[in-house]
Amino acid sequence: MTSSDSGRERILEAATRLFAALGYDGTSTRMIAEAAGLNVATVAYHVGGKRDLYLAVMERAHEVERSALEKAIAVLSPDPEGLLDLVDAYVDFCVSHPEIPALWMHRWLSDATDVVHLEEQYVRPLMEMVNEAARKAVPDEGIDIEYVIWTVVWSTHGFCCGGVLDADGHRKGRSDQESVGRFRRHMRRTVALAIGVTEQARG
Repeated sequence: MTSSDSGRERILEAATRLFAALGYDGTSTRMIAEAAGLNVATVAYHVGGKRDLYLAVMERAHEVERSALEKAIAVLSPDPEGLLDLVDAYVDFCVSHPEIPALWMHRWLSDATDVVHLEEQYVRPLMEMVNEAARKAVPDEGIDIEYVIWTVVWSTHGFCCGGVLDADGHRKGRSDQESVGRFRRHMRRTVALAIGVTEQARG
C-alpha cells in the first residue's frame, strides 16, 4: 500500500466512524481531518470535500454488504431453512459491521437529504437480489416476502444501533453475546412464523 493509499484509507475509516455516529449533517470535514490526524487540505487532496467523502464511504459500505450477501446467497438452500440461514447471516453481518446499519439509519432519519440517489443505486439492487433468492426458498405467493425481508432489516438495524434494555434499565446490544443470541433466535422465529414453518430454537 502506498502512502497515498494509506492516507485515503485513514480518511475513509475516520469518515465512516463519524458519519455512522453523527450522521452526514452532524459531521464536518474538519472533524474528519482531526480524527484522521491530518489537515483539511490533505483530506481534500486524497478524497475531496464532504460530499465526496460521504459518497466514498457509502460506496465502500455497499460493496462490503453486497459481497457478504452474495456469499450467503451462493450457499442458500432453496427451502425455508435456507431463508432462516440467510437471516442468521444478515444478523451476523450487521453485528460485525455496525457502522453500516448506522449509516443507513441516519438516512432513514432524513440525514443527507441532498444526496438522493443512494437508495436507488445501492438499496434497491440488494433488495431485489435477496427478494429473488428468498422467493425461490419460499415460493408461496400468499406470503409477502418483501415485507418479511424488510422486517428483518428494520429489526436488525434497530438492534445493532439501539439494543434492548435489561431489567436494570441498562442498554445491551451487539456487544453482548447473550443479547445477540436472543435476537438471532427471535428473528428466526419471527421469519419462520411469517412464512408458516415451525422453527427449532438455535443458539
